[in-house]
Amino acid sequence: MAGTVAHRFPIVTSDLTIEYPPHGASPAHVAVRGLTLRVAPGEVLGLLGESGSGKSTIARVLSTLSVEPGPDLRPVITGGDALVFGVPLRGLSRRKAAKLGFNIGFLAQDAGSTLESTSTVAELVAEPILLRDRHFDRRELEGLVVTMIDAVRLPLSILGRYPYELSSGQRQRVALARALILEPTLLIADEPTAGVDVTVRAAITELFAELQRERAFTALVISHDVAVLRAVADRIAILYQGVLVGLGTIDEVFDDPSHPYVARLAESFHDAH
Repeated sequence: MAGTVAHRFPIVTSDLTIEYPPHGASPAHVAVRGLTLRVAPGEVLGLLGESGSGKSTIARVLSTLSVEPGPDLRPVITGGDALVFGVPLRGLSRRKAAKLGFNIGFLAQDAGSTLESTSTVAELVAEPILLRDRHFDRRELEGLVVTMIDAVRLPLSILGRYPYELSSGQRQRVALARALILEPTLLIADEPTAGVDVTVRAAITELFAELQRERAFTALVISHDVAVLRAVADRIAILYQGVLVGLGTIDEVFDDPSHPYVARLAESFHDAH
């Protein structure tokens, strides 16, 4: 793969295969097979597929979370490669992953509902900066947190509150502020509207699209909801059992489906519209 191409595109995957290693009585499991795609600077790519299709596995690998230590089973690149900002992720060391991670924001699935309950909104949004530099100037930090809370359209009166005092939509906005506080060049959002009350889902989607336009970050948005991706994504990539079965704009992919799963999605999408 030409180095210039890899550096020009925030995300490049080439024949990427990701496996979960054997664990106890469970054999190795191939979660993603032979994935090749590129995400251009400032582009929003939507990743669509049913549960178990490999979407969240891709998110973990591309956000470098699969390199972090932890008790859970970690996905491993076993074929091809993925490059983020030109850095190959296969065999990436923890030190290099941490450095690369500074440019990547990650909005985990159900991020709003898993916020630390004993921390205030101000503490939650400030935490990513303090994890990087605990001596960061407190006054400057306060200013950044206020700016970010304002950016996600929340009142400043919320800063001293705790997650349990907020609605699901407010919690999700706090999680989004937390993911964007380091001004990442790339944001990976795993089901950004999951766990959010259906009445505010459209508002969260709209907010995401607005912030992306204002800040011009590249984004990978994972969702099983076509309506969400219709609102925020420039192109979509459709996964079925770990294999890429559709890639292009929603209209391109759904007007000429080349796989039975894509045809079913297209049919339900066109029926709803």
